[in-house]
Amino acid sequence: AINKPSDNVFSRTLLLALGRATPGAPAEPTLLRADRAVRGWLRSKGLNDDGLVLDNGSGLSRSERISPALLEGVVRAGLASRWAPEFLASLPIAGVDGTLRNRLTASPAAGTARLKTGTLRNVVALAGTMTDAGGQPLVVVAVINHDALRPRQMRPLLDGLIDWVARTRFVPVPAGN
Repeated sequence: AINKPSDNVFSRTLLLALGRATPGAPAEPTLLRADRAVRGWLRSKGLNDDGLVLDNGSGLSRSERISPALLEGVVRAGLASRWAPEFLASLPIAGVDGTLRNRLTASPAAGTARLKTGTLRNVVALAGTMTDAGGQPLVVVAVINHDALRPRQMRPLLDGLIDWVARTRFVPVPAGN
């Protein structure tokens, strides 16, 4: 209900519900409890939350921040969790549904890449999973942040990157490297 249509109101509500469900002092603001809960989960997965800034939970904030490396870690944690099928089902499918229904329709990524989109006035992002031309599963995270560009100028660059990844056969990296 949140990821495919990128519902920012539900995202904010989910963050606040998480905060309300998190134990804390009676005077502790709900948003601070939510922040503590998110950081606790990230740390439990071995992810470094340095630089993470949560404001409204939807990403529609000029103050929110997440590094591409942390975003990759979140995707990997989702894929490794017992809830992986539900996590994958929540992500828009390139050329099929959600915020990607009209994007990458002529790409080999269509119908297979599952990517969450993110857009602000001067930022576009994609994060999720797809396969390369050899069928190797990949986690991809791409963010463009440029004050002089608008989403309509940046989206084709991200789509081109995803198309290139889908058309390229990458050499697997040995575990531990």
